[in-house]
Amino acid sequence: MAMRNSASRLSFLAGRAVGATLRPMHCAALHNTASDTQPKKESDYLLGTLPETMKAAVLWEPRKAMTIEELKLPRPQVGEVLIRTKACGVCHSDLHVMNNDIPFPIPCVLGHEVSGEVVEHGKHTDSATIERLPVGSRVVGAFIMPCGGCFFCVKGQEDLCESFLKYNRGLGGLYDGTTRLYMSSSGDPVYMYSMGGLAEYCVVPANGLAVIPESLPYSESAIIGCAVFTAYGAMKNAADMRAGETVAVIGTGGVGSSCIQVSRAFGGRIVIGVDISDGKLEMAKQMGATHTINASKEDVPERIREITGGRGVDIAVEALGKPATFKQAIMSVRDGGRAVMIGLAPWGATADIEITRLVRRQIRVFGSYGGRARQDLPNIVGLAEMGFLKIESAVTQKAKLEQASNVYAELEQGRITGRAVIELR
Repeated sequence: MAMRNSASRLSFLAGRAVGATLRPMHCAALHNTASDTQPKKESDYLLGTLPETMKAAVLWEPRKAMTIEELKLPRPQVGEVLIRTKACGVCHSDLHVMNNDIPFPIPCVLGHEVSGEVVEHGKHTDSATIERLPVGSRVVGAFIMPCGGCFFCVKGQEDLCESFLKYNRGLGGLYDGTTRLYMSSSGDPVYMYSMGGLAEYCVVPANGLAVIPESLPYSESAIIGCAVFTAYGAMKNAADMRAGETVAVIGTGGVGSSCIQVSRAFGGRIVIGVDISDGKLEMAKQMGATHTINASKEDVPERIREITGGRGVDIAVEALGKPATFKQAIMSVRDGGRAVMIGLAPWGATADIEITRLVRRQIRVFGSYGGRARQDLPNIVGLAEMGFLKIESAVTQKAKLEQASNVYAELEQGRITGRAVIELR
């Protein structure tokens, strides 16, 4: 009996199907019930024992630097996966929380585009999920982590997941209404922005994960989960882009430059990058922009019409979340064109639009928050693997967890061209 159990455990870790006798043992095969952090035998857990605590960057007050704290090791629940974090991208959305532009509970751990290694499944997680994401898998996590069962998820609109918006963005936890993060010393809760990726370990709902191949490095793959994921969702699901169409991207930072890459991958004939930074515009050319416009020196809609033979672009993407660029995007599209808004603004911000032009010229305006993890994330990984997305070129700066606050300060000051990544291991 002992030999049979040992063989079953090793087969499970290798990702092989071993029959019905293993299925009730999902977590028991890795950990006993007396101590969730100690394996039964050294050979039972090939990746090593799990620690009891971890380091994480914690935000305690708006507009204050994060501090490195010791947290209890987070534990996954049913349908969730514990990831040993390898890298976490640095995104403007985190800045909105740090600056209190968007309400979110604190203290919290930010960071919402991660790559890492699967080290544990929550108890009672179904066998299909374990087979898809076996222990040891290299994975990337989408910042929108769909529950899979709400009204919108069932309709295939996972980017509108009600559970994500209510429990994560509203309450700072996962879909049982609680966080997975607690201070090691006091046991006080710490809230999660998405999975809380600025930590050595993080818990992610399995629906928000996709496997990445060995050919894609961890650090560069992290940006797939937000920068590229947001761009792909905008171009595929909101804009419904077709090969041969023309595109303008207003704001060519991390997400905007990803929109340029995705537009080219989708067959964009003319792809125009718009920014006020010559450095970012040069980066836009490297990412595939056929033309660039410095908005501080030229009238953006007028120059776009010149480039497109007087008509305007089929699709304009606004990636900054500013009223002025919102209006620019609408004024830059051709009659019957689509303006896609992906930039987050401070809570309550509004923008003026010309109603008569919107009506008579059939301008369509779409909001797009991100992609659809189960459908889109594997496709994005495939595009990166085939070289259609230059994720390695997009990452221009790497730093350690202890340097996270400084990197966010640089981001706010506009000093980061492309995408910065925090490396954790």
